[in-house]
Amino acid sequence: MKRRQGWLFFIIFLLTLAIYLLINYPLQLGLDLKGGSQLTLQLIKEEGKVSKDELESVKAVLDKRVNNLGVSESNLQTLGRDQLILELPGEQNPLVASRVLGKTALLEFRIQKIGTTKELKRLQLQRFKINDLIEEYSLLEQNKIIDDFNNINSLLNDIQLTLNYSFKSQDLFSKLIETKLFINNEIANLFIKTELSGKDLINAGRRQEQTNNNWEVLLTFSNDGGEKFADITKSIAGSEQLLAIILDGESISEASVGGQFSNTGITGGLATISGNFSAEEARELEVQLKGGSLPLPIEIVETNTIGALLGSKNIIKSLYAAISGLIVVGIFMILNYRILGFVSVISLILYGFFNLALYSLIPVTLTLPGISGLILSIGMAVDANILIFERIREELKTGNTLIRSIDSGFQRANSSIIDGHITTFVSCFVLFLLGTNFVKGFAATLGIGVAISLFTSLNCSKTILKFLTTYPFLRERNLYLKKESFL
Repeated sequence: MKRRQGWLFFIIFLLTLAIYLLINYPLQLGLDLKGGSQLTLQLIKEEGKVSKDELESVKAVLDKRVNNLGVSESNLQTLGRDQLILELPGEQNPLVASRVLGKTALLEFRIQKIGTTKELKRLQLQRFKINDLIEEYSLLEQNKIIDDFNNINSLLNDIQLTLNYSFKSQDLFSKLIETKLFINNEIANLFIKTELSGKDLINAGRRQEQTNNNWEVLLTFSNDGGEKFADITKSIAGSEQLLAIILDGESISEASVGGQFSNTGITGGLATISGNFSAEEARELEVQLKGGSLPLPIEIVETNTIGALLGSKNIIKSLYAAISGLIVVGIFMILNYRILGFVSVISLILYGFFNLALYSLIPVTLTLPGISGLILSIGMAVDANILIFERIREELKTGNTLIRSIDSGFQRANSSIIDGHITTFVSCFVLFLLGTNFVKGFAATLGIGVAISLFTSLNCSKTILKFLTTYPFLRERNLYLKKESFL
């Protein structure tokens, strides 16, 4: 008796803990329930097939970038041999993520070629004009003033003639971005590569410049990288040669090194990228540099966006389905099994709380397939109770006492229930190991449900039933058997 009371207090403790966890650690919702963006990423390799190691290396870099983006509950999975699926729950603008994730982020430090000062100044002037036109375009976009847009296009055509460059795009804004990229690439070609690269970087940060509203990106090098940076800056200190920071073949910043560094160079292993960045641009560059450069370039081949409203509707429909199923099952169990059915309902409620609490604790990202796994595991929990209750009824029909019938019923049903749960759990394990993203969600929730179902059906149900039978008025045989069963 004392042992059974101990189990009862333990179950009450678990229920209290489950409620606490659900209040303090909300469930994580997947893309189909919360809304957000899904990106399909294609790895590009000019020769040969993408190896497994290359795929995992790209995935590792993207994982870092996604984490630095601050998108919670993101999910990155491989698809086949050369594709990745990235889910960003709550992120309604996939363009923000695509700008950060799609760049290779190959960082280089280059020294200006001798005799290129005049050409460099010409290109820097053109870039300054382009930046002004881009800023003007952004201001005009809200008012849609056609004449001013035509004026920007005319100025852009003049720059095009000066650069001897042909546009690939017809859209005005795309032309501006295209031209800026061309200029930055041309500037990068005026510089010579050095041994210092992004591989020597150990951290990146950002801060707002004190003199204006622009932002700058701070770089921290390794010890070896710091020595390389000191040697490079020492070699050009006080000269007309500039040091350029190149990202993916595009020059984003060029700076001179003062003569005061001609003896030692810039020491300390720190550098700053100042490129008239906005807060968002500085953040994107920081994320790319923190994550490291991609071993292979990638291309975003498909973008899907699920609205938050659709996600809310999915949640409501799922709740209706789960609650309706529980109510129907509960009514059936009570009508058919009476007190035993009432015990199964309490056991199912405990099962639901334990299940959801474990989801929030692990945590498990809940999706529609995951909810279907949860509902299916509820059916298995009921099935286990039915096996037990039928054995108890059989014992009662043979004339056994209620207490002996309960003990014998649980003992006789044990092996069948355990065998059924183990086979289902093995299936869940295989599905989780070999399945795709949504299949993994289904397998995870079903597997957790199977494990908890085993506990609630064999332990919680018995503990509650033994507790109820301590009251004499609840030991009447007609509360457990139908009248025809006494004949």
